[in-house]
Amino acid sequence: MVPVGDSDSDGGAGRDGQVVGFIDIGTNSVRLMLVRISANRSYHVVNLQREVVRLGEEEFADHLLRPAAIERAVLVCRSFAGLARSHGAEEIVAVATSATREARNQGVFVARLRADAGLDVHVVSGREEARLIYLGVLGRVELGERTAFCLDIGGGSTEVIVGDARRHLFLDSLPLGAVRLAGDPNLPDVSGRVSSDDYQRLQRAVRLASVHAIKAVREFDVDVAYGTSGTVRNVAAVAARVLHDREPQRDETASLADVRKVVKLLRGLSLEERRGVPGLNPDRADIVIAGAVVLETLMTDLELPAVTALTECGLRDGMLMDYLSRGPHAALVHELTVRERSVLQLVRACGADEAHARHVAHLALELFDSSREADFHRLGAEERELLECSALLHDIGTFISYPDHHLHSAYLIANTDMLGFDQREIAIMAATVVFHRKAAPSARDPLYARLESADRKRVQTLANLLRLAERLDRSHGAVVRHAALRADGRRALTLRLVTNGPAQLELWGLENRRGSMEKAMGRRLTFEVEPAAATEAAVRGRPLPDAD
Repeated sequence: MVPVGDSDSDGGAGRDGQVVGFIDIGTNSVRLMLVRISANRSYHVVNLQREVVRLGEEEFADHLLRPAAIERAVLVCRSFAGLARSHGAEEIVAVATSATREARNQGVFVARLRADAGLDVHVVSGREEARLIYLGVLGRVELGERTAFCLDIGGGSTEVIVGDARRHLFLDSLPLGAVRLAGDPNLPDVSGRVSSDDYQRLQRAVRLASVHAIKAVREFDVDVAYGTSGTVRNVAAVAARVLHDREPQRDETASLADVRKVVKLLRGLSLEERRGVPGLNPDRADIVIAGAVVLETLMTDLELPAVTALTECGLRDGMLMDYLSRGPHAALVHELTVRERSVLQLVRACGADEAHARHVAHLALELFDSSREADFHRLGAEERELLECSALLHDIGTFISYPDHHLHSAYLIANTDMLGFDQREIAIMAATVVFHRKAAPSARDPLYARLESADRKRVQTLANLLRLAERLDRSHGAVVRHAALRADGRRALTLRLVTNGPAQLELWGLENRRGSMEKAMGRRLTFEVEPAAATEAAVRGRPLPDAD
């Protein structure tokens, strides 16, 4: 997880930083993301905007952007650039994709953007677009050892990517997009009801355009599939709302069977009826079938059982990751995993005492490892990582109010977009942090009550260890350098501490809370203290790690 000695924090939530704007000029929509990048290598999104401009409307037959479409796009880009500059943006990175790169009058459009909006636009290739999209995915999910298939169904093209946690393995851009297919005069009209025969004609067109990509992707052993476009998100949302009668989750997963049912439902409706379907953005009602046929056909031909629609993830996110990887903040991208980055982002955004948080995490992990050897618990690597994250986050609520900061910290964890973690893991961390001070785990707490029985037991152990680790750094001076729990028979534990100097505050706290700790841990507890200078001997019989 996060290296315990790697703290570059030099500010908190209120510290100013560099504002950068990222504009994605797509075939269907123009999107803006404003990001503030702080000196402590954290960043957060200031603003997200999206406007439908249909830049590629009627373009793909003769590859000419229509004057009205150019005017709409220029107007929105000028507005977005003004918004970015009003927030103090020192730099605006603008990228144009399928509609612009295929337009014979591309130069006219790019010149208008420079003159009217003050934007120097980079027109990227299809494969570069795919690369940037995958960077966005890598910044959004924790792949581990898995291989992912990623699909982005845009207005003019569809990007397909295969990659692992380190890099892309395959990139391609297909001439398939919701606006392109919907406007193709040689294909059936998809704005209203679409018959089975007409839908099969659409599928044949998709297969013809994707045959080589399908063959290439089949060479990989794909473990998980992600969709990053509005088409995938809308189809997944309709499946949740209509088929399963529930609100869509943050990253909703739709099975192939669900996708087929949603497509059958939508193509049987008129345009007006489609606009009223729960989960479907009315702006997409006239092109959703054109996008959905790409999704269903590729999932079928690649034998993908399901696809996860990533919320607010796409080209803009990849542009941000690419920007960070090239500048002085590169370590934030290259040295940390998605989960590590999420945790440190939140610690630094809240202005928490990062040095204290890291030391508590260091002590908590030593206690976790030694108590496992003492047969106090049988938890594994997953719980160990969640304990470390909980320790790093345990004080983030202090900027709201110190007396109840454990409650505020838990609320922030539970209600912040913690990338790389699933909902269960977030719930475990929030519940662990709730109980790092004051009360022991109780079913009266709503965060704890919502957990499954096995996860409640995990939280009991993790909260005990976090509470003990936090008490060992009450002074925030790291005077307790190392800590370990050793079994003394079946009913007793010895807490062995190695200190850098006087640790009266920590020792007084331990003695004062001995009874409650023994009750929580179900063991008698004794303490041994040894100055660091007196020994380089091991905790648990081996050389002590260097915490500095």
